[in-house]
Amino acid sequence: DLALLEVAAVLLEKVWPEGRRLKPREVVAEFSKYLHDELDLMREAANCSQLRRNFKDSSLLIVPEVYWDWCGRKVMVMERMRGVPISQTPALLAQGTDLKALSRAGVEIFFTQVFRDGFFHADMHPGNIFVSFEHPENPLWIGIDCGIVGTLNREDKRYLAENFLAFFNRDYRRVAELHVESGWVPPDT
Repeated sequence: DLALLEVAAVLLEKVWPEGRRLKPREVVAEFSKYLHDELDLMREAANCSQLRRNFKDSSLLIVPEVYWDWCGRKVMVMERMRGVPISQTPALLAQGTDLKALSRAGVEIFFTQVFRDGFFHADMHPGNIFVSFEHPENPLWIGIDCGIVGTLNREDKRYLAENFLAFFNRDYRRVAELHVESGWVPPDT
């Protein structure tokens, strides 16, 4: 029960000396927001449709088509997708999947979502990613469950690009500076 979590958060702040530093009320509020957003299947359907449009005609990623006539806040109907769960490496190898090509495609999908679209699937764990049975030599990702997505503005994209460059150049001081400059961590860190 969410109300119980809110009470527990307040108590945690009052009883435990480290409680306020952890910001439990903010954590519960954020959890509540995302939980309600993810349970609204019309929102998920819209996210799925947007991601599908962004990758229309892609040779890297397919996203199921949403059948809007049968969707509602508590029901979402979409195209059935068939593939091997990405976590099933033995099955992928058995069908001859080129794992290097699969990895390259994954990186390209990520960077395309972040830097081209500024709209990304924010829940890409192995349960939400499949690999198409077709063309194992040129594997096609299948993305499902768009209940959690993220958006990035121009400044967010710049920050991420600079962070990646600093990280790839092993300039960890710059990574830390970027975190402070972005406001992700306090300036006195």
